[in-house]
Amino acid sequence: MLKVIAIVAVIIVALLAAVLVYAATRPDTFRVQRAATVKAPPAKIYALINDLRGWGAWSPYEKKDPAMKRTYGGAPSGKGAVYEWDGDNNVGKGRMEITDVSPPNKIVIKLDFFRPFEAHNTATFTMEPMGDATNVTWAMDGPVPYVAKIMHVFFNMDRMVGTDFETGLANIKAIAER
Repeated sequence: MLKVIAIVAVIIVALLAAVLVYAATRPDTFRVQRAATVKAPPAKIYALINDLRGWGAWSPYEKKDPAMKRTYGGAPSGKGAVYEWDGDNNVGKGRMEITDVSPPNKIVIKLDFFRPFEAHNTATFTMEPMGDATNVTWAMDGPVPYVAKIMHVFFNMDRMVGTDFETGLANIKAIAER
């Protein structure tokens, strides 16, 4: 019986070591990106994203916890606009600030998460005209500390966040094409 327990323990330790070594080989940064074609001019789409108070109309995160506390500060829209939230485990607690804009084609947002885990990322929206439509890209990138690398072994960040981005872009499309 002791031999069986010892063998199981060795296997568990070996598997744990393999996961830790594999995680260490993962990239130090990540990028999640999705795009959609919207039959609307870039300026119309830009306006939906540039005003953080209007995100409730299209952001999938707003729907995950309708009771979350929201605080707005800084500029009313554009560079310097700030949005802070504090919600349940579906949305956590965080802050975003528009740090750079190039109307009507680009918005860059500093995105800080404090709960359920701490992370500091950048979200970028780009609107590229294509005839009577606009290619809208929503991307997020940032560093991946070692603990997050371990989590990424078990959870596919691109799939989890990417699905939300797809939903948000579909919502933007529906609003902008009205």
